[in-house]
Amino acid sequence: MNRTQIDIPSLVRVKTGAVGRVGIYARRHGFMEVALLHSADLHENLMNALCAGLQAENIAVLQRWPIREASFEQAREYFPQISARTRAIIGFGGGKALDVAKYVAFLTRLPYLAVPTSLSNDGFCSPQSSLTLEGRRKSLPSAMPFGVVIDTEVCLAAPDILWHAGVGDLVAKLTAVADWKLAFHAVGTLVDDFAALLSDASVFQFIARPTHDLEGVRLLGTALMLNGIAMAVCGSSRPASGSEHLISHALDSLSERPRMHGLQVGVATYLISLLQKQNSTTIADLFSKTGFWRTVAADPFRRDEWLEAIRRAPSIKQDFYTVLSSRDCLPEAEAYLHNDPHLRACFVD
Repeated sequence: MNRTQIDIPSLVRVKTGAVGRVGIYARRHGFMEVALLHSADLHENLMNALCAGLQAENIAVLQRWPIREASFEQAREYFPQISARTRAIIGFGGGKALDVAKYVAFLTRLPYLAVPTSLSNDGFCSPQSSLTLEGRRKSLPSAMPFGVVIDTEVCLAAPDILWHAGVGDLVAKLTAVADWKLAFHAVGTLVDDFAALLSDASVFQFIARPTHDLEGVRLLGTALMLNGIAMAVCGSSRPASGSEHLISHALDSLSERPRMHGLQVGVATYLISLLQKQNSTTIADLFSKTGFWRTVAADPFRRDEWLEAIRRAPSIKQDFYTVLSSRDCLPEAEAYLHNDPHLRACFVD
């Protein structure tokens, strides 16, 4: 029998007060000497809570670096400075710090503990790091976390826009899996059924209770974590990333003011669902319940930039078949951007 082996987190804590208990979790696994990479703008109270917990368990922080930019150059700078005594890497804060910490852990082959302070995307538990390389954003192979520690109280206190970005990135799994299955029927792209099922199931788990409270944060954090694991299961981004992500990538390169990844992806997901002719009502209702539409409409996108991004999107990745590859979708998309009541409020000329 052919067996598949993957790395998945051995340590998972999704609960209130988890930040202050990172020291306990580290001690249990013998991580008595660590390197800490954290967001440069992290609130002092959060940093104090983490460090006090480490100190209480006699965990030595051998290196501590504030992260301002998620760049390959920065990760490469820190990699040789990691002490030979270091037993684990801790990433603490937002996506930039976690991506750099995850990549440093990958280079050093050390266990990595991800401690996100918001849930704006699934990157805290994925097998890639999104880093800037030679001025362009790249997804580089990286380390799956040994541990994921989500403090639901901390993530609930994060700005609402980060919550909405996480919701937007989560629902993208619906259109991504649909694109994956479309690619199988059109060009024979193999689908890993378990990875697709895992990704789909995580979305509907959250849709059943999409409230912005401690339980809603727990469900969103767990769902995003499982999306990352789904990618590791099949060795591909297909369970979590389809044509909606291609549009967002194109926007990142052409927009005068790119927005948060999850906001771009969320709007693109709804648009793609209309082109795929499935899940549109489910997505629109979820965005209404969570306030996603309201957040986007408060700072609308430029319609001309989106039309250009949709035009470029099919060429972003070679051999990545999606609904945008199946036909010329630009006229349909333009009509939806002008006429759909949800999308119309998200754009300005």
